[in-house]
Amino acid sequence: MNFNSILIGSEDPPRLVDYYTRLFGEPGWSEGGYTGWQIGTGSVTVGSHDQVTGKNAHPGRIIWNIESSDVKGDFERFVAAGATVVQEPYGPDGESDGGQIATFADPDDNYFQLMSPMGPS
Repeated sequence: MNFNSILIGSEDPPRLVDYYTRLFGEPGWSEGGYTGWQIGTGSVTVGSHDQVTGKNAHPGRIIWNIESSDVKGDFERFVAAGATVVQEPYGPDGESDGGQIATFADPDDNYFQLMSPMGPS
């Protein structure tokens, strides 16, 4: 198996498309009310969904991650593009060295993170 994408449903997809375009650049596709970006081997797609209204009442329930070898640099780039910061870069368990994680929220209050690569040493 291979996990390949996430679909973010919204009552106001154009607002999310504008937000993610500022962060990720021009979308790779936009068709039939769905807009998406390829990020590495996976993709993020935004579209309307009839069961979604308003902001996410539980933004920490599902958090999707983007692997970055330069969390601090990409964090600064996202902030300059207007990203909403939930948590500035930090190390797991409060450590300042090693891996880093930074958390953001989109306009619907969905959380996503930049994370240092994880895997076997």
